[in-house]
Amino acid sequence: MFDRCPGQSSRNLKVGIYICKNCGQEVEIFSDELRVKCPKCGKFVHKEKVPSCIEWCKSARECLGEEKWKEIQEMLKK
Repeated sequence: MFDRCPGQSSRNLKVGIYICKNCGQEVEIFSDELRVKCPKCGKFVHKEKVPSCIEWCKSARECLGEEKWKEIQEMLKK
């Protein structure tokens, strides 16, 4: 196990552009964020689907252990 998730390194961050449903402003949301406040209207903008770190982090298998990682992979396929 790790003291800190190795996937949280800022070198691994990805950014997505989302549209504020309140005012239409484009908002950047990084892969380590679930929501951000719109800079134009102040309302929260959420990602459509919140990805689990298990889906994108290269260290997930090592963090969870092989058995738990396989179990979660099977659940994600459903």
